[in-house]
Amino acid sequence: MGSQLTAWALDLDGVIWRGTDTVPGSPEAVELLRNAGHRVAFVTNSALRTPTQVAQKLASHGINDAEAEVVTAAMAAATMVEAGESVLAIGSQGLLDALSERGVEVVTDGPAHAVIVGITFEFDYDSMRRAMRAIHGGARFIATNLDPTYPTADGLLPGNGALVAAVAASAGVEPAVAGKPFAPIAALTRALIGEDGIMVGDRPDTDGDFAVEMGYDFGLVFSGVTGPADLPVTPTPSVTGDDLLALVRSSLGG
Repeated sequence: MGSQLTAWALDLDGVIWRGTDTVPGSPEAVELLRNAGHRVAFVTNSALRTPTQVAQKLASHGINDAEAEVVTAAMAAATMVEAGESVLAIGSQGLLDALSERGVEVVTDGPAHAVIVGITFEFDYDSMRRAMRAIHGGARFIATNLDPTYPTADGLLPGNGALVAAVAASAGVEPAVAGKPFAPIAALTRALIGEDGIMVGDRPDTDGDFAVEMGYDFGLVFSGVTGPADLPVTPTPSVTGDDLLALVRSSLGG
């Protein structure tokens, strides 16, 4: 890991928290980075929450004043549509608010310029029908992210990738993707913390590939879905650790 790296892009699920449980040491790790003058971005593939809501959840895990440091897949998806376009949005408040701030017209059915699918606990057959028909009618198909699962305190739950797969199968079209490891969220993250840094996450197939897309080092932690028994993985991590605190202490020499 480069000793001069001062920008840290941090995944949330499996790095900062697991559901309602704080990953031990993560608040201390963030405090160490901030006190050392390092730039921090909390980069999540979840489109569930608004940046304000993400910051509130971070605060509940002992990390305060983080709203300006939050980058979500919903924010990235909103950059893929233009103000004035109509978007059939299947998702939660995080996606709806991002689209509202972008100045698009959010519709619930019928023709649209784009269909965007983000995580929602209300996805059902009618959601798939509306999305499929809009795509067949010419709408661009955008996914906030393709994570098949996400970790919670009670184990894995289905992720947005499962919802996107249902729409893709019915529509016969693969989506453009906003979140990690793709370019839209990489652009937002670079704009926030710079061109050189480290991406810390628990998934080689999203966080590791995202590090490659960013040109960042990849720090793999074993506090989420990947464990030491899963090694080797691709891409190869620049550094591994039990958790974020272990990586930060190693980087800062403490």
